[in-house]
Parts: sequence; structure tokens; C-alpha cells
Amino acid sequence: MLLKDKVVLITGASAGIGRAVAIEAARQGADVAINHFDATDAAAQDTVRAIEATGRRAIAVKGDVARRETAAGFVEAAVAALGKVDVFVSNAGICPFHAFLDMPQATFERTMTVNLHGAYYMIQAAANQMMKQRHGGAIIGVSSISAYVGGEYQTHYTPTKAGVLSMMNSVAIALGEHGIRCNAVLPGTIQTDINKEDLSDPKKRAYMEGRVPLGRLGVPEDLAGPVIFLASDMARYVNGAALLVDGGMFVNLQ
Repeated sequence: MLLKDKVVLITGASAGIGRAVAIEAARQGADVAINHFDATDAAAQDTVRAIEATGRRAIAVKGDVARRETAAGFVEAAVAALGKVDVFVSNAGICPFHAFLDMPQATFERTMTVNLHGAYYMIQAAANQMMKQRHGGAIIGVSSISAYVGGEYQTHYTPTKAGVLSMMNSVAIALGEHGIRCNAVLPGTIQTDINKEDLSDPKKRAYMEGRVPLGRLGVPEDLAGPVIFLASDMARYVNGAALLVDGGMFVNLQ
């Protein structure tokens, strides 16, 4: 087991990539705390049950990552229930697709505060807890292939994911001397609730699939392995890295 008796915290983990990572972390021997901000607790509790089915402990903590106090509350609840923080995965994010010229201010600002500010607050809170513990740790920020490429209806979203990538580079330097490794994963087109409506168009879906050399779009479970690797001691000398998980989409320029 790659994460035996570790404690892993994951934001935005009631569904999609966060849920897949949470369940795989438990399979690899970790106890898991998940953050969510759903209207109800049903999906989060379903994730908790899936984790507990592996024999590991789990808690779900509701909170809006865009609010700074949510970060401290999440970390404090995890430590109270599970004892420590070994691994932190900043995954929560939104992408309400919208054209650039008439982008509502509220949509722009909400995307920024959730995706970038929220990641900053959460990572800062987790790092401070790791510093208190004095035995290092691993932090993984979920960025996106959108950190490298543009999107017509993602002018508010792509800057946030570029920001997450840049932030992970900087915190890798800031925290390295304390034994805290910080890395980013950059998913390509992964089928989640974020893009479900966008990919419902058969032509759009076929186009996106055609851009991927592996011949298919990703699923949340495709991110679980890379995140667990970066969280584990197998990646003990990996710090400040950016790992594309896109089926080869980014390099397919022909």
C-alpha cells in the first residue's frame, strides 16, 4: 500500500476527480477527510461510505473553499477526527462556461475566488498544520491542461488554472526546506459534472475524442493513480513538478 496509515485531505471530493482520488487513497491505506459544498450531504456521505467500505476512516466537512475560514475549519476538523495531515489535495473548482465579451462580473469573480483564492487558502492552512507536525508532507494542486492552452468560453477559468500551476511552483520552493513536497497535476478533458453539458453535443464530443492519441476522453479514475503517486514516497524527490494527465492531447499538434 502506497499510503498506509497516512491521512489525506481532499477538497471538492463528493464527486468527479476528488471522489476518485479519495477512494483510491483509502484503497492505498489512508484515512480520508473530504470537503464538499453540495446543496445536500448525500453525495459526500456516499463517498464516505465508499471509503469506509475499504476499512479506512473517513469524514466529510461541508464548506465553501472561497471563504478563508473554511480552510482552517476543514483542517481542524480533519485533525480532530483523524489525528494529522500527511497529504493535501486541492481539487475543488468550477467552470461555468460563458463567452468573453458579456462575462458577468459575478461569474468571473466566483470562478476566481473558488479556483484560485480557495486553493491558496486551503494549501496555506494544510501547510501550516504540516509545519506544526514537523514530519513533512505532500501537497498536490489540481490545475488543468487549460493552464497551457486557451478556451473560447473559458477566459475566466484558464487564468485560475495557470495560477494554480504557478502557485504550486512557488510553494514547492517555499516549503521544500521543511520536507513538504508540492506538485501539480494537469488533467486534460475528463468527463465530470463540470463539462457534462458541453460534451453532450455529439459533434463536440467526437472532436475532443479525436484530439486524444489514446482515442478516448478521460474519466476521474484516470487521475487517481497520478495523484497517489505524487502523494506517496515513490515520489519522494519529486517537487515543483507539473504532470499532464491528458491521454496525449497537449502534444497532438498535427
